[in-house]
Parts: sequence; structure tokens; C-alpha cells
Amino acid sequence: MNILKTVAVAAALLIAPITGSAIADDKAAVQAFYDLLSNPASANHAATFKATTSADWQSIGDYSGKSKSRDQFLGQVGGFGKLIPDLNWAVEEMIRSGDRVVVRSRASGTPKGPLFGVEGKGKSFDILTIDIHTLKNGKIIRSYHVEDWAGAIRQLRAQ
Repeated sequence: MNILKTVAVAAALLIAPITGSAIADDKAAVQAFYDLLSNPASANHAATFKATTSADWQSIGDYSGKSKSRDQFLGQVGGFGKLIPDLNWAVEEMIRSGDRVVVRSRASGTPKGPLFGVEGKGKSFDILTIDIHTLKNGKIIRSYHVEDWAGAIRQLRAQ
């Protein structure tokens, strides 16, 4: 029985560094997503985002279930970068479970023009976002995301 326990402990000690490294790698890949959101005009961040997502990556962010491709998403992010030059997407919590990483973050910024039809005029917003990223072989293959854009609109109207 002692030999069995020794073998089990040894196996756990051998696997732990590999598992820990995989968790760190997955979280680093997901962090690249938020680095891009906070630096949408950066070619380096866009390249890193492409390197950490699969070629057929899907962005799913509404109730229709329709998805955006990586290139469509990059175009959308570029537009947000022009509209909200100080856009900041701060990760507050990252939880990994199996092949998924769940992220709670805050998006904040000051639009230079109308955001969803609401004139910003120098007003700022700060909203909660929740994302679920699925990874395969160290790359993000799908991202479900929900942002409180209604809250952003309320904040811009109230100021």
C-alpha cells in the first residue's frame, strides 16, 4: 500500500508542473484578447491576438447565435478604437475550468462621438463584461461575450 501511495504522489508531482504550465499558457492566450481590446490600433497586439486564436475562431456576442470571424472581429475592434481612443479592458478575474477560461472584466472609456446613437461629448462609461473562452491546443477557438452596453448608454445619458 505504501508503494502505491508513493507512486501516486510521484505521479502528481510530475504532472503538476505540466498542468500549471498549461493553465498559465491558456491564461496568457486569453490575456492577449484583452490586450488587443485595450490597444485596438496596435499591429503587435493584433498579431498576438491572431497567434493565440485559431484560424476559425468565433466571436459570439448576441442572442442570435451568429458569430463573427477573427477578421470581422478585428475590424469591429478597430472601429471601437477610433471611437473610444482611451478604451481600457481591465481583467479583474480569470477562472480556468477544463478547456474554458471565464473572465470578469471592466471596460471603460470616453467616446469621441455617438456610441450606439448616444452622443458622448466627452462623457465616460465603466461597465462590467463577462466572457467564456474555449481553448484547444493552446489556442482560443470560441469566445462568448456579454458587455453591459445598456449600462454604458445610461451612464453617457446621465452625465
